[in-house]
Amino acid sequence: MLDGLWWRDEDAEYIGRRSDRYPGATNIEPDWTVEAAVDPRGIVHDPDPKSRTGAVRIIGFSPSAGFVITVIATGGTHAGVTAWKSSGADLRDYEGQG
Repeated sequence: MLDGLWWRDEDAEYIGRRSDRYPGATNIEPDWTVEAAVDPRGIVHDPDPKSRTGAVRIIGFSPSAGFVITVIATGGTHAGVTAWKSSGADLRDYEGQG
């Protein structure tokens, strides 16, 4: 679905330490986000509706994590920016897929 997703070191560290910023949040491994990005049932919003810079929002399932992950990637390079365990509207969008 989306080839070429990769993470700058500082971005990988950022998503890997979400619980530092949001108590109770799930820390995300970059490998999980790559799995989510290639989920054949995944959803891609290109551009992400909330982005002012043309980022891509990817919503997909990671077998290693065992849950749906929402990933934001820069549009041109597909570098990861941030990611989180999906909930709310993102999860409903994914679950609504046939």
